Amino acid sequence: MSRRVVRQSKFRHVFGQPVKADQMYEDIRVSKVTWDSSFCAVNPKFVAIIVESGGGGAFMVLPLAKTGRVDKNHPLVTGHTAPVLDIDWCPHNDNVIASASEDTTVMVWQIPDYVPVRNITEPVVTLEGHSKRVGIISWHPTARNVLLSAGCDNLVILWNVGTGEMLLVLEDMHTDLIYNVGWNRNGSLLVTTCKDKKVRVIDPRKQQVVAEKAKPHDGARPIRAIFMADGKIFTTGFSKMSERQLGLWDLKNFEEPIALQEMDTSNGVLLPFYDPDSSIVYLCGKGDSSIRYFEITDEAPYVHYLNTYSSKEPQRGMGFMPKRGLDVSKCEIARFFKLHERKCEPIVMTVPRKSDLFQDDLYPDTPGPEPALEADEWLSGKDAEPILISLRDGYVPVKNRELKVVKKNILDSKPPPGPRRSHSTCEPDRPALEEVLEEIRALKETVQAQEKRISDLENKLCQFTNGTD
Repeated sequence: MSRRVVRQSKFRHVFGQPVKADQMYEDIRVSKVTWDSSFCAVNPKFVAIIVESGGGGAFMVLPLAKTGRVDKNHPLVTGHTAPVLDIDWCPHNDNVIASASEDTTVMVWQIPDYVPVRNITEPVVTLEGHSKRVGIISWHPTARNVLLSAGCDNLVILWNVGTGEMLLVLEDMHTDLIYNVGWNRNGSLLVTTCKDKKVRVIDPRKQQVVAEKAKPHDGARPIRAIFMADGKIFTTGFSKMSERQLGLWDLKNFEEPIALQEMDTSNGVLLPFYDPDSSIVYLCGKGDSSIRYFEITDEAPYVHYLNTYSSKEPQRGMGFMPKRGLDVSKCEIARFFKLHERKCEPIVMTVPRKSDLFQDDLYPDTPGPEPALEADEWLSGKDAEPILISLRDGYVPVKNRELKVVKKNILDSKPPPGPRRSHSTCEPDRPALEEVLEEIRALKETVQAQEKRISDLENKLCQFTNGTD
């Protein structure tokens, strides 16, 4: 009689737990748009949620600490003229977020550390190049100011946000609607899934498809694909019998999957969230009420089921906190922000440990907020791994430094000098300068008018008090 040996893994007992009711974000009208994006983006400072709004598209940004009931008049970010479909925080600046919309534009916003009084309506830069709605955006993992957008015009465009110009346009590669786009760890390759049932690996700078797999999943419903840290590709999709599947693929032999598992017969698209430090993939289905998680290893069967977090309420969307935003003192290895119809509920994934000391094996050095490359360096062919930081003492976002970085790199609309764009180095910042001067003049006039009004009121008050004496 053979004894079954249980696989050794430090993540075997990971468990999920919702936070207490007073730590949720209540009274948020989450968007009802039928689009398979996560509707929520999180970083160590803020949580951003796409919300319902009349007359255009909007999303709400809340400081992480601002839990509880959200005021119905809480300011929104409202610049789009049609519903917002996707949002993504810049990995190198916690105050910068990009949004993509049905109005065919991508906008990049600077969010102040304080809660603004009015709606934020002016983006730092508006990126116009798509002819149909834009449903996907994703920042480059290591290069500063490089943003990817994919639209329903089957185009993938890479932008330099610092100058507001297109770097690359990937056209004639996708014959149908693009379902999702993901970068590899150093940002040298892209993986895309498309309605034509193909998964493509693209080198964006050479503008060529490096590898392609037709029908990784036989079903007709949308496929999702993400890169693993070692270059393998993880996919979710549907079988012919509409059962949900997950697959693991090696680019060296893209024809046969390393692993292919069937899960259940639900019809929600599975959104994969990947933590490269622990090599765990979390699968959240839209409309599901559970989060399944799997460990990816080098030994068969390669994709190991760990557990399922279940709840009663279905999820409308999901946000995933970067590693540097987690509480290392509580052995927290992931935090999700689950969107309900009217609230956002944080869910904490924890590895049970008795010791209160820092757990080196759970927290290897993780990508920090410093970019490894400038946009021009990346475009010229350089690659660099993310710059790693230690979480031993926890990560604290630095307010002042962050704001300086924003002003220097995002608000500066002047293109980098050089022979490549010498004809346009002077023009773009003249109107910007005139605009700023005009704004300063208007502000001066406002201040003078207010000062006059205050002195008039003070005089009236003096007369009034003198009369009563």
